[in-house]
Parts: sequence; C-alpha cells; structure tokens
Amino acid sequence: MATAAASQVAFSAPAGSDRAVRSSGIQGTNSLSFSNKPWTGTALSCDSKAAAQRRHVRKVRCAAVQQSSKSKVSVVPLDLESAKEPPLNTYKPKGPYTATIVSVERAVGPNAPGETCHVVIDHGGNVPYWEGQSYGIIPPGENPKKPGNPQNVRLYSIASTRYGDSFDGKTASLCVRRAVYYDPETGKEDPSKNGVCSNFLCNSKPGDKIQLTGPSGKIMLLPETDPNATHIMIATGTGVAPYRGYLRRMFMEDVPNYRFGGLAWLFLGVANSDSLLYDEEFTSYLKQYPDNFRFDKALSREQKNKSGGKMYVQDKIEEYSDEIFKLLDGGAHIYFCGLKGMMPGIQDTLKRVAEERGESWDQKLSQLKKNKQWHVEVY
Repeated sequence: MATAAASQVAFSAPAGSDRAVRSSGIQGTNSLSFSNKPWTGTALSCDSKAAAQRRHVRKVRCAAVQQSSKSKVSVVPLDLESAKEPPLNTYKPKGPYTATIVSVERAVGPNAPGETCHVVIDHGGNVPYWEGQSYGIIPPGENPKKPGNPQNVRLYSIASTRYGDSFDGKTASLCVRRAVYYDPETGKEDPSKNGVCSNFLCNSKPGDKIQLTGPSGKIMLLPETDPNATHIMIATGTGVAPYRGYLRRMFMEDVPNYRFGGLAWLFLGVANSDSLLYDEEFTSYLKQYPDNFRFDKALSREQKNKSGGKMYVQDKIEEYSDEIFKLLDGGAHIYFCGLKGMMPGIQDTLKRVAEERGESWDQKLSQLKKNKQWHVEVY
C-alpha cells in the first residue's frame, strides 16, 4: 500500500495508512525478462559479480519459459503444498529477514504515466508464502515521525507463485510503482516528498540487501479445494500482482497436486497500452488455454465506454454483467485488488445491475461474503 499527498501522482501499491505501501505487477509472455522490449533501458549498473549472477538467473528463467511455451514448467513440490494453513508473519518488523535483490527491471513502456518496476528478491527459501499473500519491506533510514526508530513497514502484494520466477521456491517478485510527488503550483518534482520505499526498491541494484517481513494476509488466498472453480479477478494497475501468481500456478507451472480445470477471468484497468503489466504472459495463456482463461482490458486513455467517456474497469464489468452475475450465482469467486478509489465505481455498477435484474445488491453482497466468494484488498 502506499500513502501519498493528494497531488502525488504515482502510487507504489497496498496497505493502509502510514503503516504500509502495497504494490504489484509486470509483463512477459512467458517471458520473465523485459530485455526483449525495445523500450527497456539498459540494465541497472552493478559490479561484475552481481551482473554475472543476474545473467545466470535470467538464463535459468528464460530456459524455463521456453519450455513452458510447449508444456508447463515442472516444479519440485515444496513442503508448502502439504501445509494446511499458509505461513504467517514468519519474520516480524522487530526481527526482519535480510533478503537480496536479484533484479530490478522497468515493466512498462515509454508512454506509460509513471514508472513501474518488476523486482525479484532472493529469500533463500526462508520466507515461504502462498499466492495472494504480501511481504513487508522496511526501507533504510530513520522514521521521520519517530526519531531513532526504523522506517515503518510497507506492504507489497507478491507477484509470483510460491516457487518464484526461478521456479525453485527461493525467490519472490514484487511489482512496484515509483511514487513521485509533483508540486501542484510549480508542476516540478519534489524528491523530498517522493515515496520512500517505492523509490528505494526501484533504485535497488542486484546484490543489494533489503529488510523483509511477513508473509501476511489471508483475504486473497487462492481457494484450491475445487480445481474447477471460476475465479473472476479485477485489478487496477499494480493490483494485478496477486493474479499473476494465481495464473502462473494455474497455467505455467506443473504442480503435481494442483490441476486447474476451471475458468480464470481477468479484468485489468490501466491508462494505456504501454501501462499494461504482464501482458505478453497473459496473452500466452489465452493462446494455450482458450477454454480456461479470459482477459479483458480497460484502457482509460485509449478506449471509450458506451457513453463515450473513458473506459474504466467498472465499464468492462458492466459490459459483461449478466454473465458475471450468473457465474457468481454458480459459486464463482470474485477478487478486487488495486487503489481503493476503484471500489465505489465498481460497487455502484454492481448495485445498478442487480437492481436492473430485480435483485437486492446488499443481500447479494452479504451472501457472497457469507459464502467466502468475495475477496477485496485495496490500498
């Protein structure tokens, strides 16, 4: 999560007040690196040892990706597969785990407003997690509100499966939008007010150490008791992070005890095409699993809704509302992740659609929550 002044134009992503910043996102077909993008800048500078480590990791990831285009990537089942409950708060703020940055790469194109980075972290298998959970990051420096104390923890949605981008259970990925503050009067950036943690992560280099807490969260865990269930996933921006983990588990990894045969339907709202996160990766699932995956995009600066206004994610939801309501009536799970400003518009749309169908949205929402079909994590 991220806290910011009213005129701050870029968020990192979820958590709550001063306590946290939350983030999510990236792209790739099955490509896990952004180096194939014409708009990707040169790799972040680092010493030769770190650079060699990064090339090795990328080589491993790309090899796995090439394999996944033909078949799923085989993974060695972790102990987590047999766990009855997810790991929670293995490392706390007073005793964080020291993890290592593997890579930091720009995840959006040149015309995207703001910058979003895909950050891969090596936790050595010591901070295991389930899909849908979050990590806490403690940025370096002193807490300005509590002199002598460390910075507050910022929360970030994990954007990878429990096996990580290298498929060995030792890494985790975050997608971080750099929080930048512009003075409303001068229009100029004021670095003194920029997001502390998001800029720390986006500026990190391979080999850098970070303080990690968690994992935390149970709201966005992927229910796996029914492998043929329907999952409707709605995100704005970096809120797509947990869904990347879900989808990789469903469609990229060959997990012996989990065979997904249901429907995953993703709605993603961003500003424009250059802002799309994980687009190539998601598009590859469409090609390989057309009966099990649907993907709808709402590009507010490029598309128009039926009224001629900007296309937001709630407009896409309304477009498919009859189908969505039928799926919910059939037991589908629905998830929301992104900036909290997305929820009023979505709720209004769902309420209006329900009324048009002669239903009470309040009663329907209450039932969805009771059935544990309703999952919300906004920041």
